[in-house]
Amino acid sequence: MGAQLRVYKRRIRSVSATKKITKAMEMIAASRVVKAQRKVAASTPYATELTRAVTAVATGSNTKHPLTTEAENPTRAAVLLLTSDRGLAGAFNSNAIKAAERLTERLEAEGKEVDSYIVGRRGVAHYNFRERKIAESFTGFTDDPSYADAKKVAAPLIEAIETETAEGGVDELHIVYTEFVSMMTQTAIEARLLPLSLDEVAEEAKPEKGEILPLFDFEPSAEDVLDALLPRYVESRIYNALLQSAASKHAATRRAMKSATDNAGELIETLTRLANQARQAEITQEISEIVGGASALADATAGSDR
Repeated sequence: MGAQLRVYKRRIRSVSATKKITKAMEMIAASRVVKAQRKVAASTPYATELTRAVTAVATGSNTKHPLTTEAENPTRAAVLLLTSDRGLAGAFNSNAIKAAERLTERLEAEGKEVDSYIVGRRGVAHYNFRERKIAESFTGFTDDPSYADAKKVAAPLIEAIETETAEGGVDELHIVYTEFVSMMTQTAIEARLLPLSLDEVAEEAKPEKGEILPLFDFEPSAEDVLDALLPRYVESRIYNALLQSAASKHAATRRAMKSATDNAGELIETLTRLANQARQAEITQEISEIVGGASALADATAGSDR
């Protein structure tokens, strides 16, 4: 019985150590998600105004720019998947990967060849394990992305969309990331970045009630303005998606670590109860042995007196 009690005590110590680790990770994730939320909020005004500017140029001129004009028969598409470098975030990465796989299947069903661009070690590992081709990958910054990281990710994608498909370019650019809705809800979504769907962009940049939009003059030409604005538009959208993904990852980690901490606490209570039962059984057995020994000694003494 003593051996069983030692086993319970050893497991309690092990689970207690794990609980301390998960609690610390929960607190770290909670502090990081607040910072990530602030960055998302700070990047939104810039992205909104840039979207309005792009919309004004695209709708206010007759310029047919390759980044705003859809190909008649698109044959190639690029899919940018945003995952994290680290795990311990519940279903965060798997949901994004599944959304990217569904999008890829749909594009391939439409007869398009898909080039995959991956951000985050988890996504890269998933594709490498299944021996799927990766056009380019980016890792090492998913927990705290900067605008420079967004520019690094956007550069090959913009180059691909500006290149003719016959020379290895693509006709469409799609992005899959996890949108931060709340601390409890994060949703994996996919969106087409290029070519721009002017109706969707105009709706996104729709002014609030009573707000007056500025008028734009294009200098030197609308095409030159589009050449300058659209890469910035792609960079800002990717940057916002990276921030959304980072905030979602930290929220998912916080929720997963809180669940692990709670489960560890429940397990410790269960093991403590079992250890108490084992100790009580051991004490009862020892008392029974003492009483039995005393009774046997008393009987032996009574027999010798007779």
